[in-house]
Amino acid sequence: MNNSPFAQSPRIDRILVVDDSADNSFLIQAILEEEDYKVDIADSGMAALAKIDEFPPDLILLDVMMPGMDGYEVTRRVRLNQKLPFIPILLITAYDQPSVAKGLDTGADDFIRKPVEFDELLARVRSLLRLKHSVDERDHIARQREDFVSRLAHDLRTPLVAADRMMGLFRQGALGELSPDMNDAIVTMARSNQNLLQMVNTLLEVYRLEAGRKSFSFSPVDLRDLVTEVAQELAPLAADKNIALKVDVGDHLGYPVASHVSGDRLEIHRVLTNLVGNAIKFTDSGFITIGLSSTPAPGTATASAPTWAVITVKDTGTGISPEDQAMLFERFRQGQHRRSGSGLGLYLSRRIIETHQGTVDLESELGKGSTFIVRLPAKQP
Repeated sequence: MNNSPFAQSPRIDRILVVDDSADNSFLIQAILEEEDYKVDIADSGMAALAKIDEFPPDLILLDVMMPGMDGYEVTRRVRLNQKLPFIPILLITAYDQPSVAKGLDTGADDFIRKPVEFDELLARVRSLLRLKHSVDERDHIARQREDFVSRLAHDLRTPLVAADRMMGLFRQGALGELSPDMNDAIVTMARSNQNLLQMVNTLLEVYRLEAGRKSFSFSPVDLRDLVTEVAQELAPLAADKNIALKVDVGDHLGYPVASHVSGDRLEIHRVLTNLVGNAIKFTDSGFITIGLSSTPAPGTATASAPTWAVITVKDTGTGISPEDQAMLFERFRQGQHRRSGSGLGLYLSRRIIETHQGTVDLESELGKGSTFIVRLPAKQP
């Protein structure tokens, strides 16, 4: 017997039985409660959805044929609700194989035919609850891991910021004059520290975004000003590598470029800084062009159609292989290039742009450079 004060009490699974027939519901309830399950009943699809939203059960036993909203529609709505945890759904049907296939395609996990054999019902309930427990445990471990990484990144950031400030004092001569060799060493150390600090900051932003704790402040943004600002900020990095950093805001296109969007200026700035910074990192000669243009939204062609503002970051670097392109925007996935980073910057950039209802795409060919294309819904200034 475990007398530890940390021992967990046995888990009591909650099962929601959905059937418009009170007799059927009460019979199934009696059988399940004999097995120590906690059972709730709903007599319609709408009543079931209300109960699920209020207190999600561990398993749903769902009759297919009900007046008003049938079991297929209840299943579809449950699966579309992203706020709900994973809930197994066991369909109860009197129909043939095509109806079973329809239910499984809609999102149900298993089915049982009427008239219900109670031993089979209990076996399927136990099987689906094992699946539920396994998924819950996996999600719990994932949350613990992500919380640990988030805390670790936060704790790492404090000494990195302190080191960055200290090296700044060294470079300013506040702690005594440095020899040329010592100054070069401090510059190298500061650059490495900045790279690590940027990686930690990106990691924190990713976890804030995925945990739903990252907020966006939307306001009118002029991309013409933002593109110019990012180019000015990163021009010294390009100059250090003798790379020309050009800005083309579309003055030569012969039509007014839609450059205004509604968005979080700081976050769009973060995306552009990442894309241009990557272009500088992977380009050893030639030039980088940050372009601004506009185009009709996908699937439209009329003059009054919605318009997208388009930002392109084009470089003359080494290009990206098709294999790397396929996974470039995935979380923690890095390209094969020896200077590849943490695998988080492009993932975060795409998530930020998607939050703005936009897209990020890539066109690249090995040996001929790459072009990243950001599209955002344009707004009237």
